[in-house]
Amino acid sequence: MKQVYRVPDMHCPACVMRLEGLEDELPGIRHIAASYRKQRLEVEYDEAQVTEAQIITAAEALGYALHPST
Repeated sequence: MKQVYRVPDMHCPACVMRLEGLEDELPGIRHIAASYRKQRLEVEYDEAQVTEAQIITAAEALGYALHPST
């Protein structure tokens, strides 16, 4: 599954590194790419290993609110 989120709190390269680090923390994330300029996070993951709620909770623990992009 692939999901795209708006991340209004992401504002620098360090934010990108922190969010992209979720790939190492959560099993099941296949690919993650963040852009602070676009305030956007793309996550590709295996639903059998990790849920969207787990991804959102992990990002919130880092201080970032994820909003599904429309």
